Amino acid sequence: MGKMETAVAEILIVEDEVAHAEAMEEGLSRLGHRCTVVHDGESAVARLAGQPFDVIVTDLMLGKGPSGLDVLEAAQKHQPAAKVILVTAHSSVDTCKQALQRGATDYIEKPLDLDELRVVVQRAAEETAQRRLIRDLKQQLDEKYGFENIIGHSKEMLEILQAARRIAKSDLPVLILGESGTGKELLANAIHVNSNRADGRFVAINCAGLSETLLEDELFGHVKGAYTGATTDRPGRFEHADGGTLFLDEVGDMPLAMQAKLLRVLENGEVVRVGANEPVRVNVRIISATNSDLTTKVADKEFREDLYFRVKGATLEIPPLRTRRQDIPVLISHFLKAAGEAHGGKVKTTSSDLIRVLTAYPWPGNVRQLRNVVENMSVLAEGDQLTVDDLPPEIHRRPEEIAGAQLGELAGISLEEAEKQLIRNTLKMVSGSRERAAKILGIGERTLYRKIKEYGLKE
Repeated sequence: MGKMETAVAEILIVEDEVAHAEAMEEGLSRLGHRCTVVHDGESAVARLAGQPFDVIVTDLMLGKGPSGLDVLEAAQKHQPAAKVILVTAHSSVDTCKQALQRGATDYIEKPLDLDELRVVVQRAAEETAQRRLIRDLKQQLDEKYGFENIIGHSKEMLEILQAARRIAKSDLPVLILGESGTGKELLANAIHVNSNRADGRFVAINCAGLSETLLEDELFGHVKGAYTGATTDRPGRFEHADGGTLFLDEVGDMPLAMQAKLLRVLENGEVVRVGANEPVRVNVRIISATNSDLTTKVADKEFREDLYFRVKGATLEIPPLRTRRQDIPVLISHFLKAAGEAHGGKVKTTSSDLIRVLTAYPWPGNVRQLRNVVENMSVLAEGDQLTVDDLPPEIHRRPEEIAGAQLGELAGISLEEAEKQLIRNTLKMVSGSRERAAKILGIGERTLYRKIKEYGLKE
């Protein structure tokens, strides 16, 4: 997976030793970052209250006045999205470890290694830029409709959101591909909400499992007396969605005879209710979804080619969760928070073993299955932390079993090479985030950074 473009960040450097401050400023400015330098904690706190920053690099000990921990506290109060990196002498490492628990991103020991500083700051800047992009996309795609349930930090999902944002304002038909549970209807709803038809209705119908007769009645409606039991006129889904969006879920399972009738409506914009003669004009945008391979169905004469090209328009494909595992920890955190708000649960955290198990699981039901599992665990848990003991039976594989399944292909190589491959693969899985990689691997970020340098790995 490719990296995002190099992020340029607004950086606040807090260092009471002028020479050290100048060295840090010069080293970071060479990467294109815009640096603001202050030499005491009081000035730093004042800056944080009125000027936005992406990354704060602060010495832990700042002489008189507020310390680096006070700067951390001020950053969390005024700029919670910013990353805080502490610089410390070896004697204060324990204090920095406490700061990590209080929300700091990382710490660097003196004497300062400028290469290490650049790597740590650049990673923090990229994470901040990525989270800002995700936040902006969430705002544009209206979080209240649950679109955040398919959002992650993966490059694939960001690209889908960017494409959806561009597509939303047009009237093009949209075809959404993806396995069951990936969030196709959520994506369709978000496109509607952000379209010029947002004031109209979003009407959904599942085309799978319905006979031609029933599906025709659902889509086109009927007039009184059209058949036994038709005691009143009833508009169909097309009329109900007039001026808005009609979502045809599992369109690939629509009966062939019904496909011909749907094609006529899409071509002339008119529906005829069952039992009627006069057509009714409708103005509807069509968004379709399927977990089938429509090109194969077309080749097998199971789906009309002319209808395929009519519904295809713009195409979006949501990847299955197992191919974007770096999103799983993000989704777990979101679902855990949502479950607490909905059910009053007291669970706040998850164990690293649980994250490893859930990240390794293949999730055949995709995001929907993950949401259900996390919600059920949250409701049934006795403590305030979820562990592997809270897993449902179908997923309850011990960490050692997961490790055995994942590392089987590493047999016959040295422990050093196995560790190197494991770190490389984990960093790739989490898009280079040392914070998430260290949590999954069960080691400290400092230890991980040393091993990255030792093995010459590119993050």
